[in-house]
Amino acid sequence: MAGNSARRGARQRGRGIGSKGNTAGSGGRVRRGLEGRGPTPKAEDRVWHKAYRGDPADQAGSDRGRTESGRSGSTRSGSLGGPNGSGSTRSAAARFRPAAGSGRPTGSGGRSKTADWVVGRNPVWEALQAGLPVKAAYVVEGAQRDDRLRDIFQLTAAAGLALLEVSRAELDRLTGGAVHQGVALHLPPFDYAHPDDVLANALASDGVVVACDQITDPHNLGAIVRSAAAFGAVGVVIPERRSAQLTAAAWKASAGAAAHVAVAKATNLNRCLTDAAAAGCLILGLAGEAEEELAQIEDLSGPIVLVVGSEGSGLSHLVRQHCDQLVRIPLAGPVESLNASVAAGVALYELAQRRR
Repeated sequence: MAGNSARRGARQRGRGIGSKGNTAGSGGRVRRGLEGRGPTPKAEDRVWHKAYRGDPADQAGSDRGRTESGRSGSTRSGSLGGPNGSGSTRSAAARFRPAAGSGRPTGSGGRSKTADWVVGRNPVWEALQAGLPVKAAYVVEGAQRDDRLRDIFQLTAAAGLALLEVSRAELDRLTGGAVHQGVALHLPPFDYAHPDDVLANALASDGVVVACDQITDPHNLGAIVRSAAAFGAVGVVIPERRSAQLTAAAWKASAGAAAHVAVAKATNLNRCLTDAAAAGCLILGLAGEAEEELAQIEDLSGPIVLVVGSEGSGLSHLVRQHCDQLVRIPLAGPVESLNASVAAGVALYELAQRRR
């Protein structure tokens, strides 16, 4: 009898779960949570979406910002004089004529926002030897003296650079916890040139520009910049994304040449190549499988853009389509390909010899 009463009480409690006035259940929260929330708002109505259309004044400012950040290719080939980009070279070249006192920002996106640090006694010594620009130099108070640190003291004194003494905890904080061995250099952000200005110099002087297609190794980038300076190129253009930047490693690999040749950052490398071709530049892409050798190109006069592909996959598909001619460097023996920076150096030497 007692068991039957217990079972009836359990059934009654079970029926009461979720009923009005009973605090043991969810109160309908689970059911309401499963209900739909209505149709998805349009993209232009979502404030976090890139298509959001807010206040007209704010939108105008945003449009101006996008226009300035994408100057290096905002005009397609069709707008350079005809539907197929076949307009006059003069109208296309006018895009790359920097106006005096125009106040144009450096680089496709302005000055690089992040500075660079060189930490450790040997890297700091090598950076000072290479002549890297230094914003500030730091040494930990009471750091153990050795021959390398004494060499650093001599180099900083010769360069007129003061070593700021800080606590170890402070230098840990500044360098993000890097293993600094008691000494570090703070480098300023690299000032990139604007792609339009580099192409303007090439058009004015019939010069050579090196375009790097996704060169991701900073040592390769630095070596390419060094070869460009050595063989008289007017500048180097790198893409804003998926590319090594002019960091301390790239600067050291350039052996200081980055201070003597313009390095520009393009928002869209393919548009930059399109505009350069419409303005009268010959676009040559280095590709190991190309049928024609660079030395076999008959006319190498006038402004040239030499495109060097990435270390692993070479030229990307779209970049190949924007090249007027794919050329190769002949190789002997079992070697199938050259390092990207070596190939760039050989090609720049060939161009310099032919155009001398």
